[in-house]
Amino acid sequence: MAGLARDGANPDVGLLYDINGLARSAPPWFDRVMEFVGEYGIMLALVLVVLWCWWTVRRRGTSEDSVGAVAALVWAPLAAGIAVLVNVPIRGFVERPRPFVDHQGLEVLVAGKTDFSFVSDHSTMAMAIAVGVFVAHRGFGFAAIGLALAEGFCRVYMGVHYPTDVIGGFALGTAVALLLAPLALALLTPLVATFSRSDHAAWLVRSRRAASREPHHETLDISDTRPGVPGPNDLAA
Repeated sequence: MAGLARDGANPDVGLLYDINGLARSAPPWFDRVMEFVGEYGIMLALVLVVLWCWWTVRRRGTSEDSVGAVAALVWAPLAAGIAVLVNVPIRGFVERPRPFVDHQGLEVLVAGKTDFSFVSDHSTMAMAIAVGVFVAHRGFGFAAIGLALAEGFCRVYMGVHYPTDVIGGFALGTAVALLLAPLALALLTPLVATFSRSDHAAWLVRSRRAASREPHHETLDISDTRPGVPGPNDLAA
């Protein structure tokens, strides 16, 4: 398995050189920007998307809607963590070296990468989070998926992953986030609902503004209205 994509005629390697070649022709400052974006920037942006989505669903949704959406947002980072753990034995089984180990002339923007290449942890985490956000809110989900795709491009641009490493990461992150979502939401939704009923933690699930817009059920007055028979209100008077 370690011999995957070592042949220079392989389309995987050809696409690697095409994308990484952009780094060689780009100005140094742009490569530094791409290095930061690919290592930290996009992951931080995904965290901001999760927080923005949480802020939105708790302000605009009904209690039932916000509970389900917040549960899905809690699942997003959990799915990313589980997907990375699943990747540990995959990397050990495939044992694919980093591209710069087997191929000369690559512009490597991040030094010190000594672990195996398949699959990309960054791509796995980014797509798992993005799919989790998509389960919670379609609009924010599309934005998060766009960021995940950009993360994959950056990893190849930086010379630390093959394109198929990235595609494998996307597949792994999506599979974990979607296949385990029913079980995860079945466990997380009651927990989030408990928080929504708490006097001190309800703000984590819905804002006071959203709660004030929900319909209130009026108590039906079942007092006896027959002539001469006083009702509870009359007795109180």
